[in-house]
Amino acid sequence: MFEALRETIRVIKERDPAARSHWEVVLCYPGFHAIAFHHVAHGLWIRDCKLLARLVSHFCRFLTGIEIHPGATIGRRVFIDHGMGVVIGETAVIGDDCTLYQGVTLGGTSLNGGKRHPTLENGVIIGAGAKVLGGFTIGAGAKVGSNAVLVKAVPPGATAVGIPARIIEESEAVREAKAESLGFSAYGISADMNDPMVKALHGLLDHSVTTDRKVEAILKKLEQLGVDCAEERAAKDQFDPQYLNKIVD
Repeated sequence: MFEALRETIRVIKERDPAARSHWEVVLCYPGFHAIAFHHVAHGLWIRDCKLLARLVSHFCRFLTGIEIHPGATIGRRVFIDHGMGVVIGETAVIGDDCTLYQGVTLGGTSLNGGKRHPTLENGVIIGAGAKVLGGFTIGAGAKVGSNAVLVKAVPPGATAVGIPARIIEESEAVREAKAESLGFSAYGISADMNDPMVKALHGLLDHSVTTDRKVEAILKKLEQLGVDCAEERAAKDQFDPQYLNKIVD
């Protein structure tokens, strides 16, 4: 346990430039405190000291604002940054080297027993405020954007954003180049990670503007040939691409 905590301290210093010393991490980082308390609570849980485990977990929640069910399985070098409002359910499984930011929920959607909460494979990043709901798996190295609501599995290395979350497809070469240039991706986002639905809407809006210009050019040509296009010009178009462009930004 102590070696795992030492690894957690090292990884916090690596991923958070605000961490200036080991002692600052030990004394001032609620994410580290939550992981330390969970080691104790989980140990009690698997030894069938369920009530005592829940009491330790409850005290940890009071102290840190982070609620981790003692039945959850958490790997090594997991970093919970800031942490306030993080909720991790009983059957959640978090692999090694994962990162969770404030407001993340790893919750369940079923009232039945069994596997109800998500599994995060190694190296997953969950952005601030994201809600991951259900007993599915998020593949190794995947990212979930801030405030996303995820209700389905994510393949390894993919990125999911939006409400409900949709997967952004990226080739392996592009992903590796981006990872190399950006390094660690804080909050599970990159500089160009718009909701794919928003990108599609912008594409349709651009296409409509281009079509309008072509129609206008056709009308001008017809008028030059002596065709009366007054009726076509008098017809009011209620479609306002500029307004739609603003509301989907």
